[in-house]
Amino acid sequence: MTPEVSVVIPTYRRPDCLQRCLAALRQQDLELDRFEVLIADDAAEDSTRRLVETHSAQGGAQLRYIPILGTHGPAAARNAGWRAARADIVAFTDDDCIPDPRWLRAGLAEIQRGADAVAGKVVMPLSERPTDYERDAAGLATSEFVTANCFCRRSALALVGGFDERFTAAWREDSDLQFSLLERGRRIGRAGDAVVVHPVREARWGVSLAQQRKSQFNALLYKKHPALYRQRLPPFPRDYYLIDAALAVAAAAAIVRGTTAAMLAAGAWGILTGWLCLKRMRHNSRSPRHVAEMLLTSILIPPLSLYWHFRGMWRFRAFFA
Repeated sequence: MTPEVSVVIPTYRRPDCLQRCLAALRQQDLELDRFEVLIADDAAEDSTRRLVETHSAQGGAQLRYIPILGTHGPAAARNAGWRAARADIVAFTDDDCIPDPRWLRAGLAEIQRGADAVAGKVVMPLSERPTDYERDAAGLATSEFVTANCFCRRSALALVGGFDERFTAAWREDSDLQFSLLERGRRIGRAGDAVVVHPVREARWGVSLAQQRKSQFNALLYKKHPALYRQRLPPFPRDYYLIDAALAVAAAAAIVRGTTAAMLAAGAWGILTGWLCLKRMRHNSRSPRHVAEMLLTSILIPPLSLYWHFRGMWRFRAFFA
């Protein structure tokens, strides 16, 4: 039988997460012969292939392993997945997500009402005092359309060419798909009962510095969809501009031995940076380790973020504030 829905899961060297996700899919209240699961492995590792084969041997929904030769990113992996899908409806989730047992049934019910794509609900549990990284990551739960939980008609994906593989990181590729569908008059519905739980993974100390690299892809999204970008996404943080300007003035004044100007600019930089640090710590963890992380990263993030912002504009030839 041809399945009603194909579930596409991109993965990259996270077998424990994938194991948990596949176990959750076995608990779906949708009949197992009505869906298939495609694992698009961007690392093409034997360990992941063996994991999929083990689950497949246990019976249940059909599992298919798709190795991606060469690392290309989640957009390319999802493209390989949906293009190999047999169903007319494709559901996307991530290897670190845990679909609710009603996930597929609820998503199918909504898209069968006539939508071209459907956004489900993402739940990201947090502790009472999360870290800055955890709270930032949990913002995914309030996004309009994310590939951690969405359903698309295969015809709609084909219409827009799927995911733009120039988004080589897990950032803005889902917004690009959403905007492409909206610009072509496709209807996007919402399925609040189609739930996936997305635990926030543990991150290394100072991870927010590495996260700044992703901001270069804002320029690509803006280049493709300037009107929707300005309507739906926040601008580059204005306080970063002020912090970087104060730092630049302090450095320039120090070079020309303008002591008073250098001290005033350095004072302004210190106040603005301190305010940024306090904002990031508000309602978050106050452990000594986290406080030290906030102090250091608050100093480095504004210039680093501005660097990747301008680098993205130059790379994709899209200039915006």
